[in-house]
Amino acid sequence: MPRTTTPPLKIVPVAEAADAPPPVSRLHEYYELCKPRVVMLIVFTAIVGMFMAVPGLPPLAALLWGTIGISLQAASAAAVNQIIDREIDARMKRTCGRPLVTGSLTLTHSIAFATLIGLAGFAILWFLVNPLTAVLTQLTLVGYAGVYTLFLKRATPQNIVIGGASGAAPPVLGWAAVTGTIDPHALILFLIIFIWTPPHFWALAIERREEYAKVGVPMLPVTHGVDYTATQVLLYTFLLIAVTILPFAVGMSGWLYLVAALLLGGRFLQLALQMKFAPRKGLNMKTFGYSIVYLMAIFAALLVDHYLR
Repeated sequence: MPRTTTPPLKIVPVAEAADAPPPVSRLHEYYELCKPRVVMLIVFTAIVGMFMAVPGLPPLAALLWGTIGISLQAASAAAVNQIIDREIDARMKRTCGRPLVTGSLTLTHSIAFATLIGLAGFAILWFLVNPLTAVLTQLTLVGYAGVYTLFLKRATPQNIVIGGASGAAPPVLGWAAVTGTIDPHALILFLIIFIWTPPHFWALAIERREEYAKVGVPMLPVTHGVDYTATQVLLYTFLLIAVTILPFAVGMSGWLYLVAALLLGGRFLQLALQMKFAPRKGLNMKTFGYSIVYLMAIFAALLVDHYLR
């Protein structure tokens, strides 16, 4: 009877096995490199801009390729931000788990990935949407990843105010993707996000002020103190409520949106007043979390009102 033999087992060194993350894990790290939650909010406001640009439904091709192109460029900007800030991220509790900090992604791979998706996004917008959207989106990427991250963030406590222009651009990009123009109504959407950005981010900066001070980033609560920053949050919240009335004032939206904007703004103002006059533990992060919900709800209200009218 022939004798069967068992092939020898291949022994993989423990160190080699540990250095080779499974493909699913590696994909997840690239996903996290793109700051997905931030990008989702950016893309949502861009999509609302697309729908607001036309009385009916936007052209399917512009909607599809515009969304993909803007998403890829936004993800590229987020990745570049992490590449530039990797040393700062390593020293902050909120960001110390990012892929470049933990070493789960190499610097070379991250740069190649950011470049690839950035070029792909630009090409999609240029050839399948329109050149205006491609150029505006590229300028937004440069503004966030270059001007803000490389210079403003480390140069002035007004970094988030000036740099907020990049984060406020997505509705304009969405509008341009559908119409090929920059419309005054799109600029109102830009203004809403631009004014929203400082109180949104300063609530977080107050909570993390010691970490920002440790890494030498001159955020407003580090350079001017918590009370001054809380005052600025309150003033910007008043201004934000006024700005969110503009769509109704110019006939861009109706009463449904106005009521929603005032109710949402009233809650934001309540939190801002508490930050200034009755601060307590957990309030800063509560305000920060609400500000994200607020922006999504404002744009959702714009969209619902647009079609119900």
